[in-house]
Amino acid sequence: MKRLVLDRQNRKIAGVCAGIANYLEVDVTVVRILFLIALLGGGFGFWMYLIIWAVAPSE
Repeated sequence: MKRLVLDRQNRKIAGVCAGIANYLEVDVTVVRILFLIALLGGGFGFWMYLIIWAVAPSE
């Protein structure tokens, strides 16, 4: 069973994007670009990033 965990090896800030990329089995760059678009498109990406950072366990 797959779990969403923060990736401590491929992280840039907290490992949220790398953890999501590992969970979805996509390239981490795609996830980072989507978060950037969500951040610039109204700030939703910022709050989503903080919530996932607070809730998701570390590896």
